[in-house]
Amino acid sequence: MPKVDIVQKKFSYIETPSELEFPNNSVLAELCGVGDINIHVLEDKLGIQISRRGNIFSFSGNKNARADAVIVLNKLYNNIEEGRSPDFNDLDVVIEGILNKWQTKLEVPVNQVQEDQSHLKAFAIKTKKKLVEPRNTSQKEFSLNLLNYDLSFGIGPAGTGKTYIAIAFAVSMFLKGQVDRIVLTRPAVEAGERLGFLPGDIKDKIDPYMQPLYDALNDFLPGQQISKMIENKKIEILPLAFMRGRTLSNAFIILDEGQNASSNQMKMFLTRLGKNSKAVVTGDLTQIDLPREVQSGLTEAVVLLKKIKEIGFTQFLARDVVRHKLVEKIIIAYDENQDICA
Repeated sequence: MPKVDIVQKKFSYIETPSELEFPNNSVLAELCGVGDINIHVLEDKLGIQISRRGNIFSFSGNKNARADAVIVLNKLYNNIEEGRSPDFNDLDVVIEGILNKWQTKLEVPVNQVQEDQSHLKAFAIKTKKKLVEPRNTSQKEFSLNLLNYDLSFGIGPAGTGKTYIAIAFAVSMFLKGQVDRIVLTRPAVEAGERLGFLPGDIKDKIDPYMQPLYDALNDFLPGQQISKMIENKKIEILPLAFMRGRTLSNAFIILDEGQNASSNQMKMFLTRLGKNSKAVVTGDLTQIDLPREVQSGLTEAVVLLKKIKEIGFTQFLARDVVRHKLVEKIIIAYDENQDICA
């Protein structure tokens, strides 16, 4: 039974097949998830029953919902085949998008769908383990800035993919031989950059603060390769205070949580940029953990550097959040009630 390609063919309810077959078992295993969890999520969302015998799916229930299920399964399968593995957020976004389309009775022409997909696919970032595509206009703009500017700022709420996109871009440039090393840094603000009182060697002291950066790297590179690159100083992950006195050439440098850098620290970081290097600063100006009397270096940098045309700025909004759909609503609720809680 042939696999239906949703890019080339648009389903009508009459054309919806009662069965669907996928040829690649390894792709199918990732599509279904452990214990077919992703299939159960799809069933719950659409209110239908989906049965699976090996690599063949059958559907029972409302015709409209069956059509949605076929489109969703094909889209996820195609994404995995192309190296864009979905997580639960991806699944939720895809399902919600299809449901909204049918519920509002929007008939989107096939050629328009293709244009929208290629609009973001043109900015896909290739890493060792996956192809990272921008999931909204802000991520696309940020990716374009990373390509065109030697210094870029990505500012906005948590969960918008700022650091994730930046690290993916750094890995991609390293794999292409465009930079010799990747340098990732954060202010260890919880320890006031004074790590001496913590147990263990320097790696033991800083790892808890750097774990989000390791997590992102693990999405893009095999663990063994990451360990070897760290050992060979091809990847450096260090607190911001350790950047002082260095000039970094042929490097991709990322400052994460930039809102927690002081004015002096931000200036110090920005002036580390050497020949054939790119620097990126990400941060959320609503999540400043510095003492009240200390000005955020990111806030100051935005004001002082905004008019320099050789620097790229991307502003992410709450609607750009790509985590659980509740995160966007939580961010908006906090933003709208800051005065009440102050």
